[in-house]
Amino acid sequence: MKKSIVLVFAIIMASTAMIAQEAAGDGDARQKLVVGLKAGGNYSNVYDSKGEEFRADGKAGFVGGAFASIPIGTFLGIQPEFLYSQKGFQGSGNILGLPYKLTRTTTFIDVPVLIQLKPSSFFTIVAGPQYSYLIKQKDVFENGLTTIEQENEFENANLRKNIFCFTGGFDVNVTNMVLGARVGWDIQNNNGDGITTTPRYKNMWYQLTIGFRFYN
Repeated sequence: MKKSIVLVFAIIMASTAMIAQEAAGDGDARQKLVVGLKAGGNYSNVYDSKGEEFRADGKAGFVGGAFASIPIGTFLGIQPEFLYSQKGFQGSGNILGLPYKLTRTTTFIDVPVLIQLKPSSFFTIVAGPQYSYLIKQKDVFENGLTTIEQENEFENANLRKNIFCFTGGFDVNVTNMVLGARVGWDIQNNNGDGITTTPRYKNMWYQLTIGFRFYN
C-alpha cells in the first residue's frame, strides 16, 4: 500500500509538470455540474493520544468513492464527497508493566462537504468539515505471549462511531482526470467520556487520489 501511495504521488507530480502544456487544450468546467469517481490511499496516524507509555506509528489504507462539484459562479463551488476510507495506526506501549503491540484498522464512511476556490480551470483549492461514521474496526493485539484479533467489536459503550472532522487540500484537473491531495484530522476523540480500555486518540491522515470526472 505504501508503494501505491508513492506511485500516486509521483503521478501527481508528473501531471503537475505537464499542466502548462495541457492547460491550453483543457475545457473549463468551473461553471458546470461535475460528478466523478476516485480512488487512492490514506496514510494515517493518531494524535492527542493518552495512555500508559503509548507510542503510535503511521499505517496505510485504501480510500475510494464518488464526488460532485456544484458551481457557485466561476471561482467558487461546493464539493460533497462520499468515501470508503481506511485509517488506523500501529501502536506499542505497556500495560501493568507488560509490553504490547496494537495494530488497528478503522474503516469509515467519510462525507466531506468542501468549499471550492477555483482560481483556474486546472487547479482547485478545497477545505471544509467532514462527517465520519465508523463501520468496522479490526484490532490485532500482541503481548509476546499471545496474539488476539478482534473485528466489528463495539462492546465499549464509550466508543464514538460518529466523528466530526476537518479536511483540506487541492485538486489538479487535467481534462477529465483529477489528481487530489488532502490532509485531514478528527476534531473529536474516539471515545465519549475518556473511560476506555484502549488509548484515547484522534485520527489524522494524508490522502492521495486519482479520479475521473464527467461533465458536458
